Amino acid sequence: MNELGQPVGHPVPGWMPRPPATAAVLKGRYCRLERLDPHRHAEELFTADQLDARGESWTYLPYGPFDTLADYRHWVEQVGGSDDPLFYAVVDNAVVDNTDTDPVAPGGEQRCVGVLSLMRMQPEIGVIEIGHVHYSPLLQRRRAATEAQYLLASHAFEELGYRRLEWKCDSLNAASRSAAARLGFSYEGTFRQAAVVKGRNRDTAWYSITDSEWPGLRDRFASWLHPDNFDAQGRQRTSLRGSAP
Repeated sequence: MNELGQPVGHPVPGWMPRPPATAAVLKGRYCRLERLDPHRHAEELFTADQLDARGESWTYLPYGPFDTLADYRHWVEQVGGSDDPLFYAVVDNAVVDNTDTDPVAPGGEQRCVGVLSLMRMQPEIGVIEIGHVHYSPLLQRRRAATEAQYLLASHAFEELGYRRLEWKCDSLNAASRSAAARLGFSYEGTFRQAAVVKGRNRDTAWYSITDSEWPGLRDRFASWLHPDNFDAQGRQRTSLRGSAP
């Protein structure tokens, strides 16, 4: 309560604006994130995306699918130089045999298999969003897919000191909504008629994780990503939602 008897938010002692995200590389066990570059990443990403022959992974994004490498490279050139959104290519460290078991040895074969970004940065109030997530079939349902999200969240909370991490998606995008819940985001509501995407109405579902929630979620991620959580066939022993330190 303030001096007028009105309810107000709790104090945030010592709060200072946070730095914007600028990291060129974020490294994990199963993948690393590299600033998206048309010369290093476009061709591999385009090739990986072609495995989605029907183009289903592009339905809810405001761009794509891309018919030619030239078209895709042009898009990467446009977005790759942006500071917000800050785009990353997901480079899978796993041996290229689809077993999803151990990281590749130094000097082994690696591949670019997806894209995602940190965006809508508000350093003055400590709010940042994960968005523009596009995983090729080579990345979907692999450990690297989860670790890529963990790397961005960990970077936002632990290295940059943000207070709130957001996730937004088309309210009809069931896969994205399921992913948000699995990753520990809390649903906050739907903004009706929030945008027009590819000539269609979009109602946007909002999700978030706060800094007070992150330590528990971080431990869940660490437990799930540990190699001991997977059997000899690469199957998880405990789900991410059920993982505990």
